[in-house]
Amino acid sequence: MSYSELTKEQLLQELSQLKAQYKGFVEKNLSLDMSRGKPCTEQLDISSPMLNVLCSDDLCISEQGFDCRNYGILDGIPAAKELMSHMLQVKPEQVFVGGNSSLNMMFDTIACFMTTPAAEGATPWFCVEDRKFLCPVPGYDRHFAITEYFGFQMIPVPMTEAGPDMDMVEKLVSSDPSIKGIWCVPKYANPTGITYSDETVRRFANLKPAAKDFRIMWDNAYCVHDVSDESDSLLSLMEECEKVGNADLPLVFSSTSKVTFPGAGVAAMGASENNMKILKKRYTTQTIGSDKLNMLRHLIFFKNFEGIKSHMQKHKAILKPRFDVVINKFREHLSASEIAQWTTPRGGYFVSIDVFPGTAKNVVKMCKEAGVVLTGAGATYPLGVDPEDKNIRIAPSYPSINELKLAMEVFCTCVRICAIEKLVG
Repeated sequence: MSYSELTKEQLLQELSQLKAQYKGFVEKNLSLDMSRGKPCTEQLDISSPMLNVLCSDDLCISEQGFDCRNYGILDGIPAAKELMSHMLQVKPEQVFVGGNSSLNMMFDTIACFMTTPAAEGATPWFCVEDRKFLCPVPGYDRHFAITEYFGFQMIPVPMTEAGPDMDMVEKLVSSDPSIKGIWCVPKYANPTGITYSDETVRRFANLKPAAKDFRIMWDNAYCVHDVSDESDSLLSLMEECEKVGNADLPLVFSSTSKVTFPGAGVAAMGASENNMKILKKRYTTQTIGSDKLNMLRHLIFFKNFEGIKSHMQKHKAILKPRFDVVINKFREHLSASEIAQWTTPRGGYFVSIDVFPGTAKNVVKMCKEAGVVLTGAGATYPLGVDPEDKNIRIAPSYPSINELKLAMEVFCTCVRICAIEKLVG
């Protein structure tokens, strides 16, 4: 039965049974870390053959005859730009292939516009004292950390099943010139797993910002990360922006960090000619060129974008059973009580769950005391402040199936205990 239909006596009886279960979990001395979306060992193993593909000196020469063991080619070898263009959904000539981290490239982009005008006639963002950034919530904590680092006031924008609340986005962006950008994870969003609808993408493309230097930070991190046989589709923001003369609005990012090796993948950015001119000037000062041998390794290993998609089927075979465990445990232990709501994503790396309001921090605390470490409650909101204290991000990828089953048993027990304690006061 729903907890709202139970008497106080029935709730207290349920609480007593749940606390006995929880005590048993604590006595197991568990040590399970689910704090971040890390690939498991099996996922890393499927990319291991890539480490040996550069087995002779002649393979270090690009198709254009450039020796990739040397300095040069600031924006990446052409074949790498072609490969990454499919993930970014932009033209190859709009691609800048960087180092191993798209997060690094996003940080650098914000840093660049802090000191260099992002548009003709604009001032550097550092000169705008009340500078603001829109942050869809729940969202990605590392995005929020970047804008916090640079002193932006972060304005939460609620997420819907179609993406950010576009009525709110359009109203704010068109009326306030101090709003300089918005963070977006458009496909299999972190943490909800939703994909922006075609209408949402088109509304982004048709924004009429009060600030001529407003930019959409489009982090397409999970563009090939399906965990279901039914894949979501996403319109190309760049193409939609070009159709309406807004090509300078988007800055698109992606990487192979969760395709091959985290921290040793290939990152890339897609941008208009105007934006690229500004950003290349910064990169020219910062580096002579990123790791071209790593680009070559990926090119030889995948051959083309079809190779990436085929490789991701192996990831899906490993990840899908883990996502199924999480969703099935939620249905088994939380559906009847009606104290939580969760997403059922078709891709990405996370499941988002809203537990009983006012209990998320206690749930995470209890899980940690039982040996299950989760992402901190509030992490999916700017400054770590979830106003309703209810959202928790679940990262199913790293534990084994058996560990995950046990972790979800602990988690659901804690969710129910905290909800009852809140209800009975």
